[in-house]
Amino acid sequence: MAQGHSVDEYLETIYFLAFPIGEYRPQSSGAPTLAARVAEMLGVSRASAGEMLKRLEVEGLVERGEHKEAILTPSGRERAERVVRRHRLVERLLTDFMGYTAAEAHVYADEIGESFSDDMIERIDERLGHPERCPHGWPLDTEAEQAENRELAPLADLAPGTRAEIVRLAEHDGDLLHWFYEQGFVPGTALEVREAQPAAEQLTVRVNGDERAISEKAAAGLFVRAL
Repeated sequence: MAQGHSVDEYLETIYFLAFPIGEYRPQSSGAPTLAARVAEMLGVSRASAGEMLKRLEVEGLVERGEHKEAILTPSGRERAERVVRRHRLVERLLTDFMGYTAAEAHVYADEIGESFSDDMIERIDERLGHPERCPHGWPLDTEAEQAENRELAPLADLAPGTRAEIVRLAEHDGDLLHWFYEQGFVPGTALEVREAQPAAEQLTVRVNGDERAISEKAAAGLFVRAL
């Protein structure tokens, strides 16, 4: 493991980058490598991320593409999709059955998710009535997720005057995820982009009749469907 992050956590992160909504834009400039993007999302050094990517390549879970970029192999993608589905079902178990908040569920699902066997996950799915989405709006069916990606865009990409509904919340930044819930930016919320202020790196949006400022970083993590 690299700095406490498991193979499955790396695969989950690579999966998110492999099937983007729009394009995940890290804080660093230029065109960063996959290792740099994974490092930023997991909060580890580029060296640690690079070491783990080499390990994943040796294990046949990622391979180098035409331009030397790391991409999921068929077995890597299959495992990544199992990891993603498990994480989202455990989140639903924690919210629906154990009473945790959606933001808390994400943290605890990371901590305990790998302790659940495939059989346990199927039993959880059945007991919960086969939920379609995790608490943050992400489909449990990864094929449905990837198809839906084409219908969504980050709020930060919308032009002023556009009305939209929040469908999913980015999960890679735990502090930001908590902030979304504290501020009421949750799946199902309708809003309108009122003004873009690039110099201030923020947008003004109308939510429930009130105009509020939101940073571009936060707006990039709200995935919406235009109304």
